[in-house]
Amino acid sequence: MTTAPLTRPDGSPLRVLAVDDEVNLTELLAMAMRYEGWEVSVAHAGREAVETAKKFRPDAIVLDMMLPDFDGLEVMRRVRLDQPEVPVLFLTARDGVQDRITGLTAGGDDYVTKPFSLEEVVARVRALLRRSGATSREQGSLLVVGDLELDEESHEVRRGGEEIHLTATEFELLRYLMRNPRRVLSKPQILDRVWDYDFGGQANIVELYISYLRKKVDAGRAPMIHTMRGAGYVLKPA
Repeated sequence: MTTAPLTRPDGSPLRVLAVDDEVNLTELLAMAMRYEGWEVSVAHAGREAVETAKKFRPDAIVLDMMLPDFDGLEVMRRVRLDQPEVPVLFLTARDGVQDRITGLTAGGDDYVTKPFSLEEVVARVRALLRRSGATSREQGSLLVVGDLELDEESHEVRRGGEEIHLTATEFELLRYLMRNPRRVLSKPQILDRVWDYDFGGQANIVELYISYLRKKVDAGRAPMIHTMRGAGYVLKPA
């Protein structure tokens, strides 16, 4: 079964920036993603990546953690000063467990460990592009729970009429909670639905993103996101 190519809402090709100091690897990544019909630009160092992102305006970035001048975290930080919503997939060494957690807690959206298959990277990037709202989509719907509203098409979120700005992953997590109001969702369920795979036992990433959401959705208001000890999380009207 072939899937229709993902495009931007206006029909133009999606743009992905691939950053790794291994030139051969970057070219392989670029080739695999161009096969998807995406426009790809490459960079081999941190400073070059930041400059390229400014001109290229990517919809997603595949970013190696270890670069010759400064690391992937610094690249992400600098790029997001200009493009705060751009999703980032980190490439990390197999034994760099701490790197992965650091990358995600710093705001990265996903990671792949080396060595990896090109198919896996493409699948993860495709999932990020869908989650971020960069792709064309069918007519969305408005999810409403209490005074909280989430527009699946425009990716706007409001509580009590006040706009709330979320990252792509925060948005997807909130959407899952709002599609299942008053239903207790376990960490494995959330990992499977929001991250599309088992996080290798790192279920604490769910706790982390729930805490991010609470700071934005519940801050200074009656709480809507509740922890059911030993069971999971539930969202219900305040």
